[in-house]
Amino acid sequence: MSADTARTASNSFTATRLPRLIELYTALGALAVSGIVIALIGWTTTGFLVLAAALYLMLTGVVSGVVENRRKAVDRLVRGLVTVAFLLALAPLVSTLYEVIVRGWQALDWNFIFTTGGTIIDPATMKITNTIGAWQAVIGTLEITGMATLISVPIGILTAVFLVEYSPPGHWMSRTVTFLVDVMTGIPSIVAGLFAFALFTLVVGPKAFSGFSASIALCVLMIPTVVRSSEEMLKLVSPELREASYALGVTKFTTIVRIVLRTAIAGLITGVMLAIARVIGETAPIFIAASFTNNFNGDLFSGAMQTLPVMAYTGYKFPSSDIPASLQSAWGAALLLVILVVILNLIARLIAWAFKPKGLQ
Repeated sequence: MSADTARTASNSFTATRLPRLIELYTALGALAVSGIVIALIGWTTTGFLVLAAALYLMLTGVVSGVVENRRKAVDRLVRGLVTVAFLLALAPLVSTLYEVIVRGWQALDWNFIFTTGGTIIDPATMKITNTIGAWQAVIGTLEITGMATLISVPIGILTAVFLVEYSPPGHWMSRTVTFLVDVMTGIPSIVAGLFAFALFTLVVGPKAFSGFSASIALCVLMIPTVVRSSEEMLKLVSPELREASYALGVTKFTTIVRIVLRTAIAGLITGVMLAIARVIGETAPIFIAASFTNNFNGDLFSGAMQTLPVMAYTGYKFPSSDIPASLQSAWGAALLLVILVVILNLIARLIAWAFKPKGLQ
């Protein structure tokens, strides 16, 4: 066989192929070798994972290059790099969820969820009892986040409709709005809290803590997320749908409401949920604008309010005399916040499915 013929065979699409599960075998081998090496020199989890990833990539490229061809070896190597990068990105999330579930599950029960925490003094014995409960934090989180959503979502979606449907491309108004939205996206959350606190201090007076003030702070963070996500979703709606509606004599407003928004409803709701997830766990702006309290306060417009992220923070930063109970309540509040976000996402998915056009279900 000549050199040209051999080169053609090595680069052929029908060259020798490795077994279908070779990547799994390579990964198991890399883990085994890495475990032995790290055990000999001193065990560290980080070192074990880094060495295993390096061995996996090296073995995958070498074995594929020897048995298959260069094109297939590069493909497997790049796919391995993507897999490793995905696992690296997933590791912090899995680790965080594991810690929150393991530590918070001990505190999470019906009494913790539906009981208001605080300090009870027995007047007969003057004994102080600290009760652990998150009901005031649950109500505060739902009220503050709900008010912020009611304010931010209409503003964000209407702004996106203006940018996509009404503003001419390159118009100075659309460029200005887009620039301001981009600037607001990068605003630190603590600055939003300071803005809300300063605004209500000027309007109401000193120490004007309230849930509504915290909602305004969250609006500053939510609006740019809603605008950008809604704008991209509206751009994905096919222009042919708009043109067909106009050809039937339907007005622009009706076309937007009945055709464009209904077609993009799933993406719009996803953008709204991303915005809610962005702010529901914020601590700094709520801590500044609404302060915190262990007493139940359902009035959004008066007095300090407690939320789940602030409860988790204060449980660690300002524990009561019963430090283990405070730490346990902090982890319970964190787990309850995660469960609340999951429930809100499920509700949003059901709403998106119910209002999605019939042809897209």
